[in-house]
Formats: sequence, C-alpha cells, structure tokens
Amino acid sequence: MRVMMAAAALMLCLIPGLASAAWLEASSDHFVIYANDSERDITRFAQQLERYHAGMASVLGVDIVAPSPSNRVTVYVVRNDRAVRQVYGGNNKYLGGFYVPHAGGSIAVVPAVQTGNGPVTLSMLVLLHEYAHHFMISSNAAAMPRWLSEGSAEFFASSGFDPDGSIWLGRPAQHRAGELYLAKDVKVADLLDPTQYDARPHTTYDAFYGKSWLLYHYLTFEPARKGQLRRYVQLLQAGESQRDAGLHAFGDFAVLEKDVERYLARPKMSALKLQPQLLHVGPVRVRAVSAGEAAVIPSRLRSKRGISTTEEAAEVLADTRKVAAQYPDDPAVLSQLAEAEYDGGHDKEAIAAADAALARDPKQANAYVQKGLALFREANAADADSKAAAFKAARRPFIALNAMENDHPIPLIYFYRSFAEQGIKPPSLAVDGLIRAVQLAPFDMGLRLMLGHVLIRQGRQDEARIALAPVAYNPHDSELAGRARQLLERMDKGQAGKRANLDDADSDEPAPAAPASAPAQTQ
Repeated sequence: MRVMMAAAALMLCLIPGLASAAWLEASSDHFVIYANDSERDITRFAQQLERYHAGMASVLGVDIVAPSPSNRVTVYVVRNDRAVRQVYGGNNKYLGGFYVPHAGGSIAVVPAVQTGNGPVTLSMLVLLHEYAHHFMISSNAAAMPRWLSEGSAEFFASSGFDPDGSIWLGRPAQHRAGELYLAKDVKVADLLDPTQYDARPHTTYDAFYGKSWLLYHYLTFEPARKGQLRRYVQLLQAGESQRDAGLHAFGDFAVLEKDVERYLARPKMSALKLQPQLLHVGPVRVRAVSAGEAAVIPSRLRSKRGISTTEEAAEVLADTRKVAAQYPDDPAVLSQLAEAEYDGGHDKEAIAAADAALARDPKQANAYVQKGLALFREANAADADSKAAAFKAARRPFIALNAMENDHPIPLIYFYRSFAEQGIKPPSLAVDGLIRAVQLAPFDMGLRLMLGHVLIRQGRQDEARIALAPVAYNPHDSELAGRARQLLERMDKGQAGKRANLDDADSDEPAPAAPASAPAQTQ
C-alpha cells in the first residue's frame, strides 16, 4: 500500500523497549489493540473503548452490526505525541493522533493512553475523537459539514468513565478552553457558511475545533433550540446549501453567535450519563504477542500507514527480511514479509511468503490478501492468451478468504476487479459485491469513489450520488473530495451518461489495492 510515510529510520525508536518488550494484543468486538502494557491495563482499555462504542450507539439510536475480524479498527499505541507525528509525517506540531480508514485495514495511532476512571486524558480523547468519526460514518454515510463532523466528534470524545461501569458523554471540552476564550477568530457564521471561513488565509492554529464543539454542545442541550439540529441535518439531506440550511434551522447567525457566547460563559454545562445496563460490552481476549511478531510491528505499522516511494518500500522490505531471518517459522512475520515483498514489487516472493504463512496458520487473513494482490499484478502483466487463467488463479486467495471471513470487504472488491481488469463486463453479482463492500466499509472514501464511477457507468445516478456525497464533503482528503464533487457537478449538468465528459483521464483505473483515503487527524 503506497500512500505517504514518515522517515523510515525513525520507526525503530517509536515503540519503547521493542527488543525486550512484552507486547500484548487485546481483541474485542470492534477493536484490536497492540500495546506494551500490562494485561490488566490493556483489558481495561479495550473495555472502555467498547463502552464508548455502546454509549454512542445508545445516544444516537443506532445498532451497528459487529464488523468482521479484519474490519475492526486496529489501535497502535506509540510512545508519545512526537512519535505519532513521526509516524504521520509532515510538520503539524499540533497533531495528537491519526486514523487511516481502509476497507479491511483501518488503523489508529495514538500516544500512550491512561485508562483510569474519571475524565479521559488527552491521549485517550484523541482516540475517542477519531473513533467517533469512524462510528458516525459507519452508522450514517450521509454527507456531513466539516463543523458538524468535528463538533460531534469533540462532543462524544469529551467523555469520562466511572468505576461502576457507567460512562459520561458530552462533558465540557476543557482541552478547548484556551482557544475558545482567547481565540475569537472563528464565528458561528464561519461554521455554517464555510465560504466565509475558506476565503480567509489560515496560517496559524485557530478555534475551529473548539467553536464546532461549542455549537454542537449548545444545540444538543439548550432547550430553546430543541429539534433545530435535527432539522438542520434534514435540510442538508434534502439538498439545501449549508448556509440556507443553517438560516432556516437556526435563524439569524448573529443572534446565534450571541446565544452561543452566553452559553459558553455559564458556570456549569450539562453532560449525558449512561448507566452500565445500557452498555453491552462483549468479552475481551488478550494474548501475548510472539517475539517475532513484536519485532515486526514497526514494519507492519509502516506498511499499514502507507509507503510513498520505492526507496521506502525497499527499507521496509530490508527490515522485514531481517526479522524473518530470525523468526522464519512465525506466521505473523511471514504475513508481514508477504506485504513488504509485494510493496517492494517482488510478486513471486510475496506469494511464497504468503504460502509459508498460511501453511503454518491458515487463519492469517493478511497472507490471503497479499497473495491475491501479487497474483493480480501478475495477471495484469500476463499476455492475452493466459490472462483469463491468470485472473482465475488470482481470485482463489480472495475466495478462500471470503469462505473464512464472509464479511471481509477486500474479497468482494477484488471479485469485481477480476472482471473489470480483464476488460470483461462484470456480472451483476460482482457489482452487488462491490456495493456490499461499501456497506461493510462506508468509511473508505477511495472505495466509495470507485463504486460511484461504476454506478454512473451503469446509469444508476441516484445510487451514485449516495455513494459519492460523503466523499465530496470529506474534509480530510481534498483530492478525492475534488474528484467526487466534479462527478456530482457533471451529473447535475446532465452529463452523467456521457462518459468522455464525465470521467477524469485516470478514472478508468481500478481502486488501489487497499482503497486509499487520507488519514484523519486530531489536533
């Protein structure tokens, strides 16, 4: 997977005491956690995340079916904020954690988390913020304005855990107090009419997150505004612009600004407390990570985060091969080796490593994926006489993975691609499988864009709009958002059936191996 990556040499120091650390994996219904921690603490951490999921489900009135094992969010706990920024890359000094939404491989990277009772610490808040995004789009894939997306994530993430198993949601966001009281540069009008906000230069950190939280909190708890937030969302879904929906739901923006500022000045604010009986939490399974798997975690994290150049791919491969030489019989190491070989462009070696992993552990899901990807690349390079047989062979690992894990989205994606990349019209079953993949991984914007193209070509424009709208208004990936908006605009102009006018020059390309979306980040 090649998206972008921090400097490779820094990765070995991201996880403290890697060589001698006792790494644990905690596995629950919605999360997989890797941390250098005690069994008690990692279990409590997983339980708190599950309580948080259950609390959001209760408040929002939704019931999300538990994902397949490979489609859970995998949380990697690194040393501190600086380590998070090194993994992410770039120079965002405010970054405190990030989340990469991929079908069959979503990850979150956060600094060390404190799991005590009471209000959550900043590192925990970062993770809860990112999971709120994941939860919201998984439960309702409708397009959401940026302020509403970030404001709701801040609202839910400002949580607290009580010893009796209850949870608080919507506590005052104390971590936003400084920007709310000292930075008066963001007004309600900027949130509800983003053209004003976007027109101004933004060279420094501002109060966007804090103001978004404040507006969401106010509209949730203020009796005089009861029902207005729901009305606002309904108007957006009916097609009104953000500005018009805001004016019709909330009235004059200047009046709303004054009301919100008075609300901020109150000595106390409300919060929601959910009792334990409202929070169903399943079991947490903890296992000690093998020495080989612990040694390969840095390479695995680099692969899952994304690699941008052939040089970085070569570095990851070299590191992974060193670990594999030490632990040649560890299936987790061999599975990561298959991924590193594939990213390095070595298809036969990737297939061999995947086969070795599966021979030792037939449940290594990533080994099936990497073998399938390598076979697909070989099939694309095959001559015309052998292409059909090559693609048939490439489907087999994904079929096997589908049999093992029926709701894994990647096999459904590649079943469709196995026809499209041969130049054969995909059968309706394959298109239905692609739609199902989006239902399983609605948070993957690259996958949604791929489905949008497919539905447009079939003349299913209303369904294409549903697939594309969340991409078009996703604040975390301007490139994909721009492409989706372009498609929607062209459909609005009645050009949807004219493929030459509708598609970008590269739009006939299939989705990436793991459909890519830019990482969401919490500041």
